[in-house]
Amino acid sequence: MNTITRYGIIGCGMMGQEHLRNIALLPGAQVSRIFETDAHMLAKSLALMPGAQGASSLAEVVQSSDVDCLLIASPNFCHAEQLREIARLRPLPVLLEKPACTSLDDVRSLAALQASYPAPIWVAMEYRYMPPVALLAHEVHSQQHTGPVKMLTIREHRFPFLVKVGDWNRFNRYTGGTLVEKCCHFFDLMRHLTQSEPVRIYASAGVDHNHLDERYADGTPDILDNAYVIVDFASGQRAMLELCMFAEGARYQEEISVVGPKGKAECFVPGPGRFWPEHLGDAPVPKLVISPRAPKGPHEVDVPVDPVALAAGDHNGSTFYQHQKFNAVLRGQGQVEVGLRDGLAAVVMGLAAQASAKTGQAIDLTQGPYALMALLGEADTV
Repeated sequence: MNTITRYGIIGCGMMGQEHLRNIALLPGAQVSRIFETDAHMLAKSLALMPGAQGASSLAEVVQSSDVDCLLIASPNFCHAEQLREIARLRPLPVLLEKPACTSLDDVRSLAALQASYPAPIWVAMEYRYMPPVALLAHEVHSQQHTGPVKMLTIREHRFPFLVKVGDWNRFNRYTGGTLVEKCCHFFDLMRHLTQSEPVRIYASAGVDHNHLDERYADGTPDILDNAYVIVDFASGQRAMLELCMFAEGARYQEEISVVGPKGKAECFVPGPGRFWPEHLGDAPVPKLVISPRAPKGPHEVDVPVDPVALAAGDHNGSTFYQHQKFNAVLRGQGQVEVGLRDGLAAVVMGLAAQASAKTGQAIDLTQGPYALMALLGEADTV
């Protein structure tokens, strides 16, 4: 590996450009090649990275001698085929944006690919690396203030889906559905915090407010804008997700709580600072709150984020911290923390939740079409 980590970028719209701003903050990292089919987005990307060159194809990026690793930040429905093409051409280390794919067939295909892929694949689950969430995870795993966690609740009250190139994010067939596109982050957090595999999932969801007046060549958007999802885990733990995508007036965008026999731990994460109204003053600071059962008395701690990392994106600094860890792997100084298996498990949970919301039935994740272990090509150990 060159002493400078040289990235090739596959897809560079809104999220890809957040990655560019964060790569620019890393000592010893640069972007060499960018493949982006939208001319406007390519121009914006090259302006952010003046030393980079535009590429005419994925193959040109992958086969360029000045590329050491790849970032895939293309639309969701492109990820699986692009990863398969990379495996055929030149299997470089990859940072793959979520979701890893959008269908059960692609889950099977990528699970098989993973078995023989010779380089690291890291799935970009940024929420793990938000400082308040990382601190909460440390609390949960240490069990110091909660004991063994029994209940986990994740609430996200946020703004509607933003406009993307070609409006691909308005339709389930391109995104995998809201519970895949948006919520794979949260299903990943559930597995991370419980350190267990899901066995059953139930969702109640609707398209009740957002995008109903929009019309496209593909018709009226069908993406969900609110949901409750309940997940049972093999460990006996249970988790709930509450999603509302027309609640951007909230002080905090994400609220996560874990409860065990000794107490409760919570974190509170504000949304992107650029959306906070100026007339309200400074944006909220993330918080961690520990609430022991005895002696009673919540203990609140501010968890500020480095302002430079905070300004480089919309994810509470997490994109920068994730790239730091990914680069450590490339230098042989760290291990992949969110592998392709993790990304695929989150997709299966999201697809099962979408199916549950459609049918009104709980989905068994131990047998049948959504059997997680079978889809991942593993023996059922739950």
